[in-house]
Amino acid sequence: MRDFGVIGARLLHWYDRHARSLPWRVPQGQADPYRVWLSEVMLQQTTVAAVKSYFQRFTSLWPTVHDLAAAPDAQVMGEWAGLGYYARARNLLACARAVSAMGGFPDTREGLGALPGIGPYTSAAIAAIAFGRAETVVDGNVERVVSRLFAVETPLPAAKPELVRLATLLTPDQRPGDFAQAMMDLGATICTPRSPACGICPILDECAARAQGIAADLPRKLPKKAKPQRFGTVWIGFAGDRVLVETRPDKGLLGGTLAFPSTGWDGSDMEAPAGGDWRDMGVVRHVFTHFTLDLTVLSGQLTANPERGNLLALREFSPSALPGLMRKAWSLAKPDLAQPETARPAATMRRAGKPGKNPP
Repeated sequence: MRDFGVIGARLLHWYDRHARSLPWRVPQGQADPYRVWLSEVMLQQTTVAAVKSYFQRFTSLWPTVHDLAAAPDAQVMGEWAGLGYYARARNLLACARAVSAMGGFPDTREGLGALPGIGPYTSAAIAAIAFGRAETVVDGNVERVVSRLFAVETPLPAAKPELVRLATLLTPDQRPGDFAQAMMDLGATICTPRSPACGICPILDECAARAQGIAADLPRKLPKKAKPQRFGTVWIGFAGDRVLVETRPDKGLLGGTLAFPSTGWDGSDMEAPAGGDWRDMGVVRHVFTHFTLDLTVLSGQLTANPERGNLLALREFSPSALPGLMRKAWSLAKPDLAQPETARPAATMRRAGKPGKNPP
């Protein structure tokens, strides 16, 4: 029978020497629950490299959970722009306000799990890292380490319950937060998805998959289904030195973000904003979690007061406040704005009205 204590001791010894330097990392017992929570929410379905600058900017603007709770929604959504999965930003504000109202973060997994936007993984991570609770923290890196350590050949996602059970056996009572981060770091730097560096792994002698010569093949995964294709239209309208924008509904795709009027791709069926001729500027492609989108970008001068959205002065407009999809659309329309009408190249003209349905 394996000595799980030996595995934990080796991992912690390795972590003490080789832990990644990350903006939110501090020694066990010194962690700020606010910074742990913020980093964990940002890291959901997002890479460490992408999160670093956002985390540093958020903690500079809002050093405490109370500061964030008092921040205007629009400012927080604007600062989040580009990080994706915008429901996280809405839940971030809701959670910050709930925590601020109760005077601080709960220190148990159960209490944390009752907060907006905090699920089983995030509650376990905060409880272990910020409060030293012996909770089991299992992300994609940990799943990979555990599947190889125990040679679990059941494909994901069916293997998840078994991987959590095995990870629980490994979780120590002492330094559980450091152990969780050690497992994550091992998966991110040594026990990588392709070509794992088994020769320098601190627990290579305990790895059943390495002994069987199948480490690089695990974890097994069921084939992914092809993502469906969607189509839509976005209008970027100008009125002199102003641009037409709107705030998307709080619920749904890109919820609560600053955007240009659009239709077709998100279940809506809208008319074009009031205007004359719309110039076809091309198509941008954007990959969402569950579908791929081809969005036709139309640009034009408005000839009447728009019935939807608001006209924002260009000097006050910041493309960085847009979500990634809308920034792509802006990049196609912006050159058209800078050219006088007579100098603009020929392009397809479309009359205002309801766009066509998605191609089959």
